[in-house]
Amino acid sequence: MDFLAGCVGGAAGVLVGHPFDTVKVRLQIQNVDKPLYRGTYHCFQSIIRQESMLGLYKGIGSPMMGLTFINAIVFGVQGNAMRYLGRDTPMNQFLAGAAAGAIQCVICCPMELAKTRLQMQGTGERKSTRKLYKNSLDCLVRIYNREGYRGINRGMLTTLIRETPGFGVYFLTYDVLTRAIGCEPDAPFMIPKLLFAGGMSGIASWLSTYPVDVIKSRLQADGVGGVNQYASIADCVRQSVKKEGYMVFTRGLTSTLLRAFPVNATTFATVTLVLMWARDREAGLKDCEAAPPAHPAQLQAPGQAPGQAQAQVSSF
Repeated sequence: MDFLAGCVGGAAGVLVGHPFDTVKVRLQIQNVDKPLYRGTYHCFQSIIRQESMLGLYKGIGSPMMGLTFINAIVFGVQGNAMRYLGRDTPMNQFLAGAAAGAIQCVICCPMELAKTRLQMQGTGERKSTRKLYKNSLDCLVRIYNREGYRGINRGMLTTLIRETPGFGVYFLTYDVLTRAIGCEPDAPFMIPKLLFAGGMSGIASWLSTYPVDVIKSRLQADGVGGVNQYASIADCVRQSVKKEGYMVFTRGLTSTLLRAFPVNATTFATVTLVLMWARDREAGLKDCEAAPPAHPAQLQAPGQAPGQAQAQVSSF
């Protein structure tokens, strides 16, 4: 049920947040010499006008496809890490989250590569006349045939640099907030509190690693059209700063933060409600009383350390 709850919560988060992610990627990658969009609102407006509402959901198949594997990895690693560390402390929450973030990059990096390429496909066109990729799987197959294993793992190092501390900050912030605002089972306004904790944890996580995400997006979009602009991570940073200044690292930040709160609030609330329903049903079937967890926001999965967080930042 923990696995199922994570999948359902992650899917809900992707549906809510993917349009914001499309806008973020478009703003991060657009040519500074000939910008298509003036800002977040103009980007939203332009995509809907030129490409219809469906344009905001380009590339959604990739995060949906990878969701099951990512959640399984995150929850499994987080649970084992907390059990290995033994004590439920903020530092251990950070370390367990960081470990989960690092390992899930194996799935996350190719998934985001396909998502980025599909989000950039047919920019400014209502009906794309020339589709290079049919879907996410076709995108990865074509990249593999052209560039091999290295091609489908383009941006792996930047993804690792982003995800490792990002997940650590997420689980740490979530743990601290749920304890601070009081999320006991009988606490008033428990669901709004959980939504708030999940949303703010997502924002904190993105703020801690956003500059790396800008570079990752640029590296993964590089090579579209057959022209490679960047030779390495350092070269991408150097060229980006030289052309656009240090503010380049905030490109698309507004849409990312607008997305981070509802996505993580939705994911967290869905996971929690599914788990609560499952546990209540199990308790009813067994007709036995179970002691309530000290931290309802962090319902335990088999093998997890007490108080381990269950929410996850999906589609970061």
